[in-house]
Amino acid sequence: MQALRPTLALVLLSAALGLSSVAHAQDAAHDAEKQKLIDRILVLFHPENDVLMAVQRPGTETMQKSAIALQTAHVPKERIDKTMKDIATDVQKYIDTATPVAVASAKKNVGPTVGPMFAQNFTVDELRQILAMLESPVKVKFDKLLPQMEQAVGQKVQAEVGPQINRDIQVMNESAGTKLRVAATLN
Repeated sequence: MQALRPTLALVLLSAALGLSSVAHAQDAAHDAEKQKLIDRILVLFHPENDVLMAVQRPGTETMQKSAIALQTAHVPKERIDKTMKDIATDVQKYIDTATPVAVASAKKNVGPTVGPMFAQNFTVDELRQILAMLESPVKVKFDKLLPQMEQAVGQKVQAEVGPQINRDIQVMNESAGTKLRVAATLN
């Protein structure tokens, strides 16, 4: 009987190790499936688009601030137009230089940054659901129609309140310009 005890212990240990190996193999397969789902989601979902908008925003702001500054300084229209065209060339150069660098960096970093967030916060079943939603023909159709819907609303708003908004912008800009001139003459 005592000869059986070590053998029985070895059998139990072997069985436990075997189950552990099976569990480890299942975990690896589960993780591989999860990673494949995450990779497919990242192809459809583009968190790097916010980076692109952030990089391009300073160009838009420069154009806006330049136009305001020129109008506030009462620069003649022909000089405003020429100056704005020159500034637009500089802004476009900035966008053409900065955008590819930022997009490349964002694309390189999306997987290592966002991937673990998906892995930590979603189960395989939830990732499948997200993927189904992103690949849905209805979502694809909706995404194609979205710019037209946004443009249609924008046109209606422009027609309805555009003149009022433009007057408000003019009043705001004139007020700010006056305050800037006062501040500049006080020094």
